Amino acid sequence: MSMLMQIAKYLPGVEGPTQDQTFRDKLKWTGIILLLYFIMSEIVLYGLDPAQTTQFEQLSVVLGSEMGSLITLGIGPIVTASIILQMLVGSQILPWDTNTKAGREKFQATQKLLMYFFTFFEALAFVGMGAIAPANPTPFWFGAIVFQVSLGGVFIIMMDEVIKKWGFGSGVSLFILAGVSKAIVIRLLSPFTGGDPSYLWFVEEAGEQAPAGLLPHLVSGLWDVSTITPEIIGLIFTILVFAVAVYAQAMRVEIPLTFGNVRGFGQKWPLKFVYTNVIPVIFVGALLANFQLMGSAMAGRGVELSIAGFEIISPTYDGTENYPANTLLYYFSAPTGFITGILSSFVGEGIQVSATEFLQVTVYTTFYVVMSAIFSIFWMRTSSQDPKSVAQQISSIGMKIPGHRKDIRVIERILNRYIPPLAVLGGAFVGLLAAVANWTNAYGTGTGILLAVMIAYKLYEELAQKHMEDMHPAFRKFMGKMEG
Repeated sequence: MSMLMQIAKYLPGVEGPTQDQTFRDKLKWTGIILLLYFIMSEIVLYGLDPAQTTQFEQLSVVLGSEMGSLITLGIGPIVTASIILQMLVGSQILPWDTNTKAGREKFQATQKLLMYFFTFFEALAFVGMGAIAPANPTPFWFGAIVFQVSLGGVFIIMMDEVIKKWGFGSGVSLFILAGVSKAIVIRLLSPFTGGDPSYLWFVEEAGEQAPAGLLPHLVSGLWDVSTITPEIIGLIFTILVFAVAVYAQAMRVEIPLTFGNVRGFGQKWPLKFVYTNVIPVIFVGALLANFQLMGSAMAGRGVELSIAGFEIISPTYDGTENYPANTLLYYFSAPTGFITGILSSFVGEGIQVSATEFLQVTVYTTFYVVMSAIFSIFWMRTSSQDPKSVAQQISSIGMKIPGHRKDIRVIERILNRYIPPLAVLGGAFVGLLAAVANWTNAYGTGTGILLAVMIAYKLYEELAQKHMEDMHPAFRKFMGKMEG
């Protein structure tokens, strides 16, 4: 392990600030990284076949990526490395105590190595399996595309580190929020046709092509009930997911505390219902995205894999996101047509949803709920949010539970009644909300809009708690109104 830590020291990294950063400093670095992210998303890989990038647009939102650009990998390598390490440490296969300095150093060094490993591995896999492909299929251009994708992945890792040390939150959260916001704005307001080539819908060259955005689409009049209904349903459920996510963020259990040696003074320690925030859904979304990317690429190459007659990967895959029914890819893909089928069943004649689609919904939702709960537990244990770590935080500021003696073991025992159940229930809830939202074709994907809302809410809390005093008076007044 000491050798791994030595190797990690030679990998590219970002030095942290030597003093506390002001609101203005953090805002500056966050803005710079966000601008670089959008610039990189528009830089197309040199020598790429653009026809190979359209099939993964939905997955790109969850990964904070833009297929075919320098940020093709997005946060995939970062989250994949975190998933594997969280599972190894959380299951005690790697018996590291991340509450200690030595344990955290091992965890961080190993995570850094894994991130760079998966950057080059995923770049090679994406190109090798055909998820993205060079226009000229020669060894030189194969290597050139792999190099460009890997370079973009390294930039994303570095940018994430800059945000963690110099900006607000983390790069992972920021890139997801940026990608989802971009997707929502395009789907709601874009006046472009989205064709190849793309035109403004009202110019003569566009002909009778409808604009991509819902509002310009309605104004253009180039629509009928069958084309506009799914878009309106998606907008309605986007608003509903937003409202439910904000409400869930406000739900909490408050533990009363008092100062051990001072009577009459105390406070409440809040434990949120969504205890581990959006981390479990990010992990599950990235896990499914990686599985679908690899499975789709293998199917596109004609690979066939089956167990006891059940097809895991089918070579009949047509290169779109409509996976063949009764394959594993089908059951682990979002049933975006389910809600439309249900509504059609009420206004049409007979049931418009098949038994296979019901099974798809059940498998997909169950996977999201169970895996989100599991990842929530692992994250609680490895991010110093477990009962023992929280008890140490409470004890370190000289507080205790009213009616009990001042003993860290007493605090830990009482916290054990709340924190593990909240981690499980909160993780399962966000998993269920994300899965259900994905059925409805919500803007930016259901998972994406859920992540965006919770990330934005967490960013707001960080600003309100740490930077109210040093921000601009107008912005402070705005934050104060929101808090009120």
